[in-house]
Amino acid sequence: MNSIDLLIQNAQVFDGNGNAPQLLDVAIHNGLIHEVGPSLHMEAKQTIDAQGLALMPGIIDSHTHYDAQITWDPFVNPSPALGVTTAIIGNCGFTIAPCKPADREITMRNLTQVEGMSLDVLRQGIDWDFETFPQYLELLKRKGSAVNVAAYIGHSSVRTWVLGDQANKRTATADEIERMAAIVREAMDSGAIGFASSTSPAHNGEGGLPMPSRLANDEEMMAMIKAMGEKGKGIYMVTKGGQMPVSFLEDMSAQSGRPVMIAALLHNSTNPEAVFKDLDAITQANARGRQVVGQVSCCPLTMDFTFQSPYPVEGLQSWKPALGLSHKALIEKLSDTNFRNQVRAELATTATFRLFNNEWDKVHVVETYLPENARYEQRTVADIAKEQQKDPLDFALDLAVSEDLKTVFTALLLNSDIDAVGTMLNHPHSLVSLSDAGAHLTFFNDAGFGLHLMGYWSRELGKMTLQEAVRRLTSLPAQVLGLKNRGQIRKGFFADLLLFDPQTVNRGNKHRVFDLPGGAARLHTDAIGVKAVWVNGKQVADHNGLLEKAPLAGELLTDFC
Repeated sequence: MNSIDLLIQNAQVFDGNGNAPQLLDVAIHNGLIHEVGPSLHMEAKQTIDAQGLALMPGIIDSHTHYDAQITWDPFVNPSPALGVTTAIIGNCGFTIAPCKPADREITMRNLTQVEGMSLDVLRQGIDWDFETFPQYLELLKRKGSAVNVAAYIGHSSVRTWVLGDQANKRTATADEIERMAAIVREAMDSGAIGFASSTSPAHNGEGGLPMPSRLANDEEMMAMIKAMGEKGKGIYMVTKGGQMPVSFLEDMSAQSGRPVMIAALLHNSTNPEAVFKDLDAITQANARGRQVVGQVSCCPLTMDFTFQSPYPVEGLQSWKPALGLSHKALIEKLSDTNFRNQVRAELATTATFRLFNNEWDKVHVVETYLPENARYEQRTVADIAKEQQKDPLDFALDLAVSEDLKTVFTALLLNSDIDAVGTMLNHPHSLVSLSDAGAHLTFFNDAGFGLHLMGYWSRELGKMTLQEAVRRLTSLPAQVLGLKNRGQIRKGFFADLLLFDPQTVNRGNKHRVFDLPGGAARLHTDAIGVKAVWVNGKQVADHNGLLEKAPLAGELLTDFC
């Protein structure tokens, strides 16, 4: 070799294994880490002096929803600029493959509800040059991507392929279950990372119908994970509802011999012990030799919403009569006293998991439509309601109805207790995740979760060391997900790297950009303190964000350990 491709000198190297950083040089050639050591003397096509900066493996985002977006945006904005070098898609089973042409419309309409996506954006953006899951993977391979991508086969899509318009209405027959299992086997043979599903009551499609996976009984669930694990590979990822105990998921791991990854473990201040009971059950399962991991978030779950599409409350049983209504009918329903009383009564009860828990002091009016209501902006619904001697629900709905449902609110829903969340992040069987990148584009954007973990939780709060934060973002998810030769700065490993300033690294404030198909808006978060990002040895981002001519350097990952 005449010269290597890149030499990074004088960096504080965090190797990804939780070790204290060392002042080292890192040599990169042909997409791999060629050498790691002090004072390397090599001829290089490019040399970077990283004095004062830190170098770590790229962030692995284990919970994204880029399944649709990646077909029109191979750069999977904004993840690469936020230090993410590998994204796992298909979480919760909300995929777009497999999908027959006849089912495309219902698939898109379901996504508008459960993932807060614009139907117009999906119609304009999705490249439907596939039907089966193997064909979908082939499409992704042809298009390329800026980051490495691995995909789950999704339960709701599999169910829709077999049951059609009955997928979200009934249980499956034995024959239908076997046909679904055959699709899962085909997907695993083609390179799926595993099988993903959801039983969460918050996950509904258009009109309030449950996402198809929620109709699966225990027999169907067990058949799917057994089909996935027949060849000794694959992860079962599930967003569980309260009716699905960890003990059943432990049994699924035992019978299939495969890991189970549970989402979404978030702290609920009105039922604060629920998440810790799940984590305790996960600990006990692992003590018995099972492989069970809980996905936790380092971000407070904050959502922007209007009552035209109020995602925080759409999982309520009492809200179902308002789902799928025309604009006029919806306004009539939201004005109905009986409807309001039913919602109020449900919110007064305790729930194991619920997005919104009647905490009106954590709901702000962000933007009003009528000039006379501007005085409410940046104030909490609780404060305004108290001032007006109104029930908070009545005030919020009255304001929304008076403004033709154009009032924008923001709600801090979950994960607001710093001590509780800190405990969850440090749990031995938790995986820091739940960015939901690629979904809920008008509600929130947690794609910068990794930078938030390092900047806020590690540097500002001191809840974990920086080397431990790096481990939980890199080698730990690589190990859990079975990613080969990724997640560490180690000779022979792929050169997925993030160069950053440890004194400033963090995620910036959210703001809107208008780069979706048709010029539609989405929430965006800029990186703070990121200097460069490499995927397989090729630079894709710098301190200004995604490179103007960023290469599609990512690989479609289909071989796992």
